[in-house]
Amino acid sequence: MGCLPSHGRVNCTRCFGDGARVEFDRTRRTSDDGKWRITANPLAWGNEEPEIVVLGFSKGPTQAGALATSPHDQIAYKGSRTAVGKILTHVGVLDSPADGNLSRSIDRLIADPRGRFHFGSLVRCTVERYDDQKKAWSGSGGGMLDKFVATPFGQEVAGNCTTAFLGTLPDSTKLVIMFGLGTKMNYVREARRLVSAARPGAWRTVNEVAYSDGRVTFVHVEHFASQGALIPNWLGENSHDRSKLGIMARDAVRIALEV
Repeated sequence: MGCLPSHGRVNCTRCFGDGARVEFDRTRRTSDDGKWRITANPLAWGNEEPEIVVLGFSKGPTQAGALATSPHDQIAYKGSRTAVGKILTHVGVLDSPADGNLSRSIDRLIADPRGRFHFGSLVRCTVERYDDQKKAWSGSGGGMLDKFVATPFGQEVAGNCTTAFLGTLPDSTKLVIMFGLGTKMNYVREARRLVSAARPGAWRTVNEVAYSDGRVTFVHVEHFASQGALIPNWLGENSHDRSKLGIMARDAVRIALEV
């Protein structure tokens, strides 16, 4: 048994204080400097005892904006499921569908509480930062992942999530796929630090995008919402050095699932 939450809303108030009254998708907590905030709306999809865990960083504005109007199974990776399918196919955990509809394949995997996969995010609550120029809160933008986890507030929040939901994974789990590489691989380094703190053990580097404690391997892939040529470059559709990161991810996944 492990500590992955079951399909649906997640009962967690850890970042809001013991005994705090927390309302789903309404209660917020803001960092002391006023630059970051989280909204209490943790969610999970898929199997709580999977072979493979797939994690974004946090619900982006499209996903968070759908909470009040969309069924649970339509929220995860909303608007980006084809990109998710391309990335998972590239690393070898999803077969190309006969009808070519990757989005529909992801629909089925996300909705299946007894399948091979669990879906969620490293930070289960929604993370936003304050845009001084726009005078508004935003859940997306360059450097979002690594900048958040580099702050004291981000360290606390991400540390709580990592300890709660990744500290003790099910015996069946061999692989955790994490969307996001970060600026100059900063997110890979910060995520590894969080994971190794939550799961003490003999951690080793598999390659630039993967690390393992000998039982579970964490592999970072291109973020499904990356803009411009980043995803095609990572997929090897263009002649670009970034394709090496996609190959490294595929190699690490193969090794993890063979063990």
